[in-house]
Amino acid sequence: MAKRPEWWKTRLDEIESVARSVKRGKSRILGYSAGGREIWLVEYGEKQDLKRRANYNSACGAMDPSAYARKDGNTKPIVLIVGAVHGSEMEGIVGILNFINVIETGRDFRGKEWDYLYNNWNRFRILLIPCLNPDGRARFPFDICAGEKPEVLGHYGLGIWKDGTPCKWPECKAVHPVLEHSSFLGCYYNDDGVNLMHDNFFNPMANETKLILNLADEEAPDFTVLLHGGGNYHSHIKQTSYVPYYIKEKHYLFEKKLYESLAQRGIPHEVQEIIPIDGEKYPPPSFNLTSAIHHVCGGMSILFESNTGMDGPGLRYATDQILDLHLILFEEMLKFLWGGQ
Repeated sequence: MAKRPEWWKTRLDEIESVARSVKRGKSRILGYSAGGREIWLVEYGEKQDLKRRANYNSACGAMDPSAYARKDGNTKPIVLIVGAVHGSEMEGIVGILNFINVIETGRDFRGKEWDYLYNNWNRFRILLIPCLNPDGRARFPFDICAGEKPEVLGHYGLGIWKDGTPCKWPECKAVHPVLEHSSFLGCYYNDDGVNLMHDNFFNPMANETKLILNLADEEAPDFTVLLHGGGNYHSHIKQTSYVPYYIKEKHYLFEKKLYESLAQRGIPHEVQEIIPIDGEKYPPPSFNLTSAIHHVCGGMSILFESNTGMDGPGLRYATDQILDLHLILFEEMLKFLWGGQ
């Protein structure tokens, strides 16, 4: 097991402490998890009046998306960044808490400067949820995955079925919610056994799902990223299914920019060379939380998979690389929304 660096902050009390320390923006409790735990939101930039007259899909039906959110060049781009949708995937928490410190001080918790983020954050409305699934995080007994064995992380992350067999990915998704079917509930899920990535988005089971969809609906983010982790693989963006082709093209253009930046800075990554078409093969891709967020607000919505540095086969990132990876991702998101500048 790796020793946790001082700057590697993932605990719920550390999230609260960083959120309460915010001075350039403001922080508040967005709502509560299935287990009654606080879900913190940190906001930078004032909420904007987007002259809303309709929800997004109704506005599209009118062939006038501005009826949902009037973005005429006088509004700031809106960014939504969400960590720990699965409570055992903590790398995004580290990235977000360090991003907050960069905005506040110009440096991450290591003392490394990030000039673009520090000098340009105020061009945007930035919404940060360090941990959407505090229930799973509270039940996870580690503060860092780096250095742990995959089988140990799998045990705590995905849990055990009632017959005593380990719950594994992706078969864990074949039963949902899993609470009544588990003898040991994994930290992937909230306290009701709901996998927030695969809730029923047309009739959500989880309060956490309602909170994130309501926030996206109210704020109309131009770019949302859900931060995940879970293996010793190249970090990469997963394509979002069931969104318009022009959104897929924007995803692809952003990926190219991100991967160019990662290559220049020596961070390993995986390149997506094609724009996939939904339904090319059976079974079809899932309509998951990234898809749902696009359909309530119309913005880009992506899932980012981070390497975890676990003690197992495959590519193992150092903890510094994992943090750099996330801050580069945030930097490139802002640049992309500001026309590549």
